[in-house]
Amino acid sequence: MNVLEVSKQAQILSCLVEGCSMRSTSRLTGAAKKTVERLLVSAGEACLEYQDKTMRNLTCKLLQVDEIWSFTYCKQRHVPEHMKGEFVGDTWTWIALDAKTKLIPCFRVDERNLSAACLFMEDLKKRLAHRVQLTTDGLQLYVEAVEYAFGADIDFAQLVKIYANQPSITQTRYSPPVCIGARKIRVSGQPERVDVSTSFIERCNLTLRMSNRRFTRLTNGYSKKVENHRHMLAISMMHYNFCRIHHTLRVTPAMEAGISDHVWSLEEVVSLMQ
Repeated sequence: MNVLEVSKQAQILSCLVEGCSMRSTSRLTGAAKKTVERLLVSAGEACLEYQDKTMRNLTCKLLQVDEIWSFTYCKQRHVPEHMKGEFVGDTWTWIALDAKTKLIPCFRVDERNLSAACLFMEDLKKRLAHRVQLTTDGLQLYVEAVEYAFGADIDFAQLVKIYANQPSITQTRYSPPVCIGARKIRVSGQPERVDVSTSFIERCNLTLRMSNRRFTRLTNGYSKKVENHRHMLAISMMHYNFCRIHHTLRVTPAMEAGISDHVWSLEEVVSLMQ
């Protein structure tokens, strides 16, 4: 069986993590679309396994959590009757971010419900070495999920944003409503009020939308299968944590967190598949 050279595989991954779709990656690299898809699956599984093993006993102190929307196969309102109940339509990615090191310790692709929130928080809890301060938005699912996973062993607050009424103009359909204020609400423990913020995780969401084609709005580059969505997300997170130098830190988040001693190349990511 023919195996692509490591440099060619790294070139394909480079296109994928810079926001290219599989078809455009195929055109840019000269690789067949099926080859790109097979590499996506293999690299995604390897990146997921490596990060799951590495992101343990983390010394994070200040965490922010949010969820980001995308869709699989089709928009929720267009899901065929015979496919309802399968994992198609609205697809949510739950993400945690360390505000100090900018490390993403874990993520989860699931629905936006209490079960998914509890499983995500339980996974986050297992990766931490000690008590942390956590900030989320005003989604009420977080209150029960944090209680389920952490109990009283956490300093937890919510930042509830207040939005103005949005005028019914079709041109503003994809524009966010105007935020006119925010309230900081202590939920449990003794969170430092000055550190109650979701700014970093919201900026991380923007980075994800810019670098992962499957999160781009108004495009046909969305995932057709949720498995491919998870694989591409695992590669994106690996690239963000280990390969991409953060402009504020001047190092990668993994280096800042002390779980890596150098900037990873994409060739090293490819080597995880061996």
